[in-house]
Amino acid sequence: MPMDGRLGPQRLQKLIAAAGLASRRKAEAWILAGRVSVNGEVISELAHRADPVRDDILVDGAPLPVPRRLALALHKPPGVVTSVSDPHADRVVTDLLGDDVTERVYPAGRLDRESEGLVLMTNDGALMEAMTRPGGAVEKVYVVTVRGRPAPADLDGLRKGAVLGGRRLLPCEIGAVAESGRSSQYRVVLHEGKKNQIRRIFRSIGHPVSRLVRTRIGSVRLGNLEPGQYRELSAAELSELRLLAGLTEAEE
Repeated sequence: MPMDGRLGPQRLQKLIAAAGLASRRKAEAWILAGRVSVNGEVISELAHRADPVRDDILVDGAPLPVPRRLALALHKPPGVVTSVSDPHADRVVTDLLGDDVTERVYPAGRLDRESEGLVLMTNDGALMEAMTRPGGAVEKVYVVTVRGRPAPADLDGLRKGAVLGGRRLLPCEIGAVAESGRSSQYRVVLHEGKKNQIRRIFRSIGHPVSRLVRTRIGSVRLGNLEPGQYRELSAAELSELRLLAGLTEAEE
């Protein structure tokens, strides 16, 4: 399977739907009818979970088909949490997905609640791990608006690697897009993603972020996706992204 097991156990009806055999509702009927077994044991409880990598899951005696490797480019609006579940959030990114996405996908990295822009959603566990690896080759590009006009010396300090929580960050790129007396806009390129990193480094020099939009992850661009919209990456786009992340077929 394209997943590496890090996504953990999931409900059987979701796994059956992700494999393309049936809708979740129909899969539930199959489970109740005793047509599904896990590791040789017939399962008739809808709450039962299984690991698609470690467990032997059969439907009518046949193994589940290998689900396709899927990656989506999604435009996260402000106020949406980059998570599959959060009891304290009004909406999470998976709430934006329609019925056309039957696979169980997860965000490959985070974008804080009030930030917006590109989020990658995938069921490719190896890609998820590579995308969030510190110092990885997959760069992330943001357009950041801050209050006021930072001093050139302060920006140079951020470029060399600011210190957050007692740890020096990797160097980053910061280029001016537009500047005025009341606000300034920069293009920021990161190779790591500490929690609220961009907001924290600009706050540390006295210029809080008023808007943050992620426009690119590796070779994948936000493009003309409207807030809340998503599209599936083509096979060529996914292959290029995996190549940038340093993945080979041997890592499957």
